[in-house]
Amino acid sequence: MRHKIKGRLLNRTSSHRKAMFANMVNALIEHEQIKTTLPKAKDLRTFADKMITLGKKGTLAARRQAFSFMRSDDLVKKLFDTLAKRYESRPGGYTRVLKAGFRYGDMAPIAIVELVDRDEAARGAKDKARAAVEKTTEKTEETAVDVKKSDLTSAKPMPKKIDAKSASANVAAAPARKTQNKGG
Repeated sequence: MRHKIKGRLLNRTSSHRKAMFANMVNALIEHEQIKTTLPKAKDLRTFADKMITLGKKGTLAARRQAFSFMRSDDLVKKLFDTLAKRYESRPGGYTRVLKAGFRYGDMAPIAIVELVDRDEAARGAKDKARAAVEKTTEKTEETAVDVKKSDLTSAKPMPKKIDAKSASANVAAAPARKTQNKGG
């Protein structure tokens, strides 16, 4: 019997579970809303709440503990700067789990985990910024290609002059091929 043992095993090894929840906490802090299965979402709450509580402490030791779990400088900075200030007056319960139906294929219950009082613009902000950068680089590459094409069309190639003497000299200088008849 598993009395007084908290947390689900989720059919994973302990190292796999730890890495999975660390990645899920990172995604939750970055996007402030993620979609996962209901049992994972319920277990994720404890990890996310612990990280936000560490962020509210604000000490160097708490920052190091958060980094040892999350392994991302940018997300630890967001946790300690942005989220700690947002939740400084809230005594707990920083996450919300909303049931979102069942997954097509295996009918697993799906849930949305989000931070309470979340920033609506945080969801997909990194992807939008990356897409904007790619779009501007494509435009600069297109203009560079257009400039190169205009340079090529404006410059007229010089025709090659071949006179009769040099053509006959080239033909005469070419070695004659010997053909062998392999009789059989």
